[in-house]
Amino acid sequence: MKHILTKMFDHQSLNRTEAAEILTKIASGEYSNEQIASFITVYLMRPITMEELLGFRQALLEMALKVDLSEFNPIDIVGTGGDGKNTFNISTLSCLVLAGAGFKVAKHGNYGATSVSGASNVLEYFGAKFTTDISKIKTSMDKAGFSFLHAPLFNPAMKSVAPIRKSLGVRTFFNVMGPLISPVKPNYQVLGVYSLTMLRLYNYICQHLGMNYTLLHSLDGYDEVSLTADTKVITGTREDVLSPSAMGFPTFLQEELSGGETIDDAAKIFMNVLENKATTPQQAVVLANSAFAIQTLQPEMPFEEAKNIAKESIISGEAKKAFKNFLVIYQ
Repeated sequence: MKHILTKMFDHQSLNRTEAAEILTKIASGEYSNEQIASFITVYLMRPITMEELLGFRQALLEMALKVDLSEFNPIDIVGTGGDGKNTFNISTLSCLVLAGAGFKVAKHGNYGATSVSGASNVLEYFGAKFTTDISKIKTSMDKAGFSFLHAPLFNPAMKSVAPIRKSLGVRTFFNVMGPLISPVKPNYQVLGVYSLTMLRLYNYICQHLGMNYTLLHSLDGYDEVSLTADTKVITGTREDVLSPSAMGFPTFLQEELSGGETIDDAAKIFMNVLENKATTPQQAVVLANSAFAIQTLQPEMPFEEAKNIAKESIISGEAKKAFKNFLVIYQ
């Protein structure tokens, strides 16, 4: 690690093989917490390269538990996190909205590292017990249209660095890795990204991997469509900057998307959305992000139609039903 850190302090990059080897050693416990923290800190001071990211991804997926959900061909809706906005659980709710609308969703997520409530926090709050039981995961896909893969259970490296990430309390390159290392390896993904620089990097990687994808970045810093500013949208075939009004919504204030101060606050918002009791801004951002996910699966569908499908999933109670079915299975 001393050699690696010296190399990186000299502004050199790792090649793909070196990056893969380092992540493998982190997972096997060969480095101390202090060494890992120093390594992570380097990426707070300089951008990660595509070769490094692909090397890290390669190692993490090779070590991950294997999960074959190809029979469902699911989508994942996920943000990098680390945007410092402390929003409520928008991507997780969007997953349930899609499940309620009849689509198949396999979400790969974790506890919040820089926010009150990550996906794992809110699902656990409602009683979900995370599992690696593939039969249970498949049953949830079949009965609820939604399954959840808690990242630390499926990847030892993620588990080993979790206390360090939490202690640092800032965005790390593991925020960047999270959306790319689902053991499901979904063909469809909606990725919310916290910066334009990372948006470009993800675009190159998604193209390299041959995915069907939509990348989203709110220009005021959110790793999702926030409707508080214009949104940069990139897919395999187009690139746009869309205002809230172009998506059929007003512009909202950032504080209207807050996830609150406690997990109780976030959980209350979560259930209010599913029960069609949310505030207008809360429901709107879920609908917007859900609509882009539906378009990822059905690119020819107009945005307004996708938005209406998402809204019907909430109003009809199907999104909440999907969540309840999921909880019954994840006991």
